[in-house]
Amino acid sequence: MNKLVEKKPAHTHPARPTATSERSCTVCAVEEFNFCAAVGVALKTGTGDVPCLLPLGAVAQKISARRIICHLNERSESVPVICQGWAALTIALPGGRRQILSFLLPGDTVSMAYLFGPMPGRIVDAITDVTFRSFKRYDLQTLLFKDADFFETVMKAWVEEEERSVQLTVDLGRRTADERLARLILTLAGRLTKRGMMRDLSMEFPLRQHHIADATGLTPVHVSKVIGEFQRADLIEINNRSLTIVDLVALRRVGGIY
Repeated sequence: MNKLVEKKPAHTHPARPTATSERSCTVCAVEEFNFCAAVGVALKTGTGDVPCLLPLGAVAQKISARRIICHLNERSESVPVICQGWAALTIALPGGRRQILSFLLPGDTVSMAYLFGPMPGRIVDAITDVTFRSFKRYDLQTLLFKDADFFETVMKAWVEEEERSVQLTVDLGRRTADERLARLILTLAGRLTKRGMMRDLSMEFPLRQHHIADATGLTPVHVSKVIGEFQRADLIEINNRSLTIVDLVALRRVGGIY
């Protein structure tokens, strides 16, 4: 079994996203899991009179791994939605430290809070190569208060985001290292399953020790130790950029999920 290989992160440079010629969301495998689908329904039914939103014509933008999508003090009037790839929403701390607030998967809005204003102090950086689309905040707000179904979709997504935030607080304050790692894996597995991105309990896993450490409040050395213990106990297997849950029941037990 391969251990989680740690690579020293390259310096993250600001980068200008590259627009692509692909203008259609019809090929998106996860569109139904974000508010893009709700926007489309609202526009088609005529309840959302926001002609410039047009999700089916939004231009995709691509950015390379380890590049910044949203900068520290950015006050953009747009709301990015991840189409492909993995990204992280983080808070930068003195001395190069950071806390990852959430991992962003295909179909995720950077944060539902972005619908109501920019979030200075946050950084969104690409873990893998990322494709994303951006919508104007004002247009989304207009649609939000005009269309009840879209409002409900946004509120459900916000509740899910808030629940992950609450669990992160408990992780950092009270849970053990084993519990934090097990719950992180299980949470990602659950989110990927909803998107149809899990196969036989196997998932893409581009995270490295420093990503997991920054998300769980542990050191990379401690992360390596716990991951090694999980593999020796036949709870998980990690090969290259994939992770397989070998014993789901036992892993849930370790994470305190019954």
